[in-house]
Amino acid sequence: MYHNLLFLLFIIHLPILAFCSERQVYIVYLGEHDGGKSKHEIEDHHLSHLSSIKAIDAEEARSSLLYSYKNSFNGYAAVLTPDEASRLSELDEVVSVIQSDPKKYSMHTTRSWEFLGLEGGKGPWNPTKMRGGLLEKAKYGRGVIVGVMDSGVWPESMSFSDKGMRPIPKSWRGICQTGQEFDSSHCNRKLIGARYYLKGYENNFGPLNTTLDYRSPRDKDGHGTHTASTVGGRRVANVSALGGFARGTALGGAPLVHLAIYKACWAIPNVSKVEGNTCFEEDMLAAMDDAIGDGVNVISISIGTSRPLPYAQDSIALGAFHAAKSNIVVACSAGNKGPASGTLSNPAPWIITVGASTIDRTFVAPVQLGNGTLIEGQTVTQYNSNKMYPLIYAGDAVASNVSKDVSGQCLPKSLNPKKVSGKIVLCIRGNGTRVGKGMEVKRAGGAGFVLGNGPANGGELMCDPHVLPATAVTHDDATRIYDYIRSTKSPMARIVPARTVMYAKPAPVMAAFTSQGPNVIDPNILKPDITAPGVNILAAWSEADSPTKLENDPRIVQYNFESGTSMACPHVAAAAALLKAIHPKWSSAAIRSALMTTASQLDNTGKPITDAAGTLATPFASGAGHLMPQRAADPGLVYDASYSDYATYLCSLGIKDPSFQCPSERIISSNLNYPSLQISRLNGTITVTRTVTNVGGKHNSCYFSHVKPPMGFSVTIRPSLLVFDRIGQKRSFTITVKVRDSMVKSILGDDYAFGLYGWNDGIHNVNSPMAISLA
Repeated sequence: MYHNLLFLLFIIHLPILAFCSERQVYIVYLGEHDGGKSKHEIEDHHLSHLSSIKAIDAEEARSSLLYSYKNSFNGYAAVLTPDEASRLSELDEVVSVIQSDPKKYSMHTTRSWEFLGLEGGKGPWNPTKMRGGLLEKAKYGRGVIVGVMDSGVWPESMSFSDKGMRPIPKSWRGICQTGQEFDSSHCNRKLIGARYYLKGYENNFGPLNTTLDYRSPRDKDGHGTHTASTVGGRRVANVSALGGFARGTALGGAPLVHLAIYKACWAIPNVSKVEGNTCFEEDMLAAMDDAIGDGVNVISISIGTSRPLPYAQDSIALGAFHAAKSNIVVACSAGNKGPASGTLSNPAPWIITVGASTIDRTFVAPVQLGNGTLIEGQTVTQYNSNKMYPLIYAGDAVASNVSKDVSGQCLPKSLNPKKVSGKIVLCIRGNGTRVGKGMEVKRAGGAGFVLGNGPANGGELMCDPHVLPATAVTHDDATRIYDYIRSTKSPMARIVPARTVMYAKPAPVMAAFTSQGPNVIDPNILKPDITAPGVNILAAWSEADSPTKLENDPRIVQYNFESGTSMACPHVAAAAALLKAIHPKWSSAAIRSALMTTASQLDNTGKPITDAAGTLATPFASGAGHLMPQRAADPGLVYDASYSDYATYLCSLGIKDPSFQCPSERIISSNLNYPSLQISRLNGTITVTRTVTNVGGKHNSCYFSHVKPPMGFSVTIRPSLLVFDRIGQKRSFTITVKVRDSMVKSILGDDYAFGLYGWNDGIHNVNSPMAISLA
């Protein structure tokens, strides 16, 4: 029944009404190239295919063709009527037809590397110093090419200097595309290539307004510059955010990698940049097709869907699938729709899906109440005043036309200046943006504001460079402040100027915003894979955008704080690049396995990682655990998989590439050789198989199994001992999961129980999470 439903989801692509004649962009996916045609012949074939449906000649069809994808995946993007798209979807050679949607994809929007143990002095969580560690072994990523698909780059940033870098690798086949305020001199031995893609964007919105964005790879948003410098920024001394916060040396995770920029995300007309950009999938597919053809080794994509999508309708999944054939590691952000379950983006098993968590640096700015109570808050807003001001709750200071359910949220034009002027305002998170709330308080004449978390945000504190004195507090502390306001006729408060605090505990903590599993596209593949720093991350920024992205904020910065799984993703991409430098022959699956099986499940207090509410984080938030790149260089064993394995897996879901011969025997999802295990709706007993490859330093090694079974289940591994006598040797084992107690269903209901299994040889600890639910 499960596979029948999947078949319907993936194969019945376009429930289109034939009478509708509105022209839209569709992507026609034809699978894999057979390798027998030149690029010119491929485009001619696509034009012929398109003209046959439109009943016009190839030259007329060319005006409808936006992109011909020629490097890896076979397909094209064209302007079609729904009827034409529907007829195309019925052809045998067509795998899927995907309707473009401007709201479908968006961007998921230093000290973090020191916290991860890669750079700088030792800390309580990571006592290993850099010398002799992963960075030196990997030669800082030298020779590896990382593609970054995002909003472009600010090439003048010192983070992209090529001083002392080696020549561009001979394997590089890309270009430096010129455009508005971007010429060939902006590329160098660090930024070795840059391209931009906007045919899909302009087909939907019309010609780009070049006051909103640059018609070039240049970044006018900041997001792309931030992610690119997090991956591979050079060492830049004496860097800080606005106000001097987090002063120190900026450094990307792999500072000597070469970067290739693929700009596919653009400003939305008549929408504030604070609300995000849009990334059209036909443009992103063209970018990924070029990245594969250009010769990148790793692709970092901090972009995702607004909701989970089947693989055949997810352009990032399709592009990454073909990248896997070229052994390119693709890291993607999980999304910022948390803490709700089943919300994560990019769940395909050939993608490394990354969640977000905190680091051990905070920016403490307490709120002192009139009764003397000191409540801890955080901010990166610069101010020097210690003055007490009257304190008011936003819900008591709104205009008469504001709805009660949003009255405390400081939404635009909601506050009454007569009630707010000269006061500190308590605003609650919910609708609207964090920095936008501060702008509203400033508009109404407020002296400052306290940003209180709602229940969903719990204890998560994100720092912003607000336009007036401000600090952020947890949900519990916001409630305390509210209760104080209600307890007195003349509530007062002051916001204490912020200071930087290092080695804060506990850390990491899972961010409340990080999108969570279970994987609703295939509930037998556990996602996300891993978590990495994604809260209050300092990195390079576009000098064409303010630190808040607000249009009326005139401030300019070179480095800025951002939070999101967008920031976590490039941390993992950088770690993957370092592993690629050390182990150039490892597959993308082996690199993912190394990162996952060496991740940590503990915080810097030695206790299990928690979420923003203080409860234990599950693998549906943290995946295998927190990124530990130093360990990943020598994982001992890896769970490998090939493009053929993934194609066979897709066959089992009813997605058939005409160029791939599906085997007669269908693989079940749980048997994909993945470094984690998820079994949905178990009825009785199941046995799955895994295969590990010995990549440890010793030829002769013995690994003993260990299991921490989920509550109510027994887990048996056979054999319990794996013996290897050479590097590269493979050994298979089975995992049998059985319902242990008939009462388990009454306890679990439809929820999952979590556990762990792994292997240990006395040196390497190879751990994998598991999640099991009952039928």
